[in-house]
Amino acid sequence: MNQSRDLTLHQRILGEIEGRIVSGEWPPGHRIPFEVDLATQYDCSRMTVNKVLTQLAKAGLIERRKKSGSFVTQPQAQSAVLEIHDIKAEVQSLNLPYSYALSKKASRKAKAEDRSRLELPVASSVVEVVCVHNAGARPFCLEERLISLETVPEAADADFLTVAPGPWLLGQVPWSTAEHRIHAVSATAEVAAALDIARNTACLVVERRTWSGAGPVTHVRFTYPGDRHALVARFTPASQ
Repeated sequence: MNQSRDLTLHQRILGEIEGRIVSGEWPPGHRIPFEVDLATQYDCSRMTVNKVLTQLAKAGLIERRKKSGSFVTQPQAQSAVLEIHDIKAEVQSLNLPYSYALSKKASRKAKAEDRSRLELPVASSVVEVVCVHNAGARPFCLEERLISLETVPEAADADFLTVAPGPWLLGQVPWSTAEHRIHAVSATAEVAAALDIARNTACLVVERRTWSGAGPVTHVRFTYPGDRHALVARFTPASQ
């Protein structure tokens, strides 16, 4: 087998396996065919297959277990606790295709709970947006958001069909202050259905409020399946 053919086979095998993982055809936990079987399938050496699997393992797409074989990993995203993170970038950091689907968009008078979340006066109006962010074929995050129409009146006319409300808001309103609240919950029936998980599954919730000079901008609640997301904070020592 010459070197150029070996390289071509390496690229072909890598591309096909990676494609099956990224598309969701081979979901997390799926056992990758054994090296000897892949070598037979592609009519190549086991060394070529081994190099492909090693590369996939380094990329975090598979886990190689001694005497058990190779398995598709459960991807886990990380986001910074103190930053306004971009969900699309989080998904793409997992080498998975990102997509977004709007479930609900409605303008209405603010309820008592809405006013509490956004610190709004009584005669206020909000836009309510519910959407799901997907990583490959699986739901990645449920977004439930309120936008103050007193501060961002343009939100009433935005359809949010192709652009998620987070990036849209960042392009419309420069925020000056943000507050994060992080906690764990068990998935309700509605959340479980949106995220395609079992009811009562442990979930990580990140709630955020932002303000601009004109007043409160938005309150958003992001719900992630607990085993697919981690929050990271980095600190430096205070000056002595």
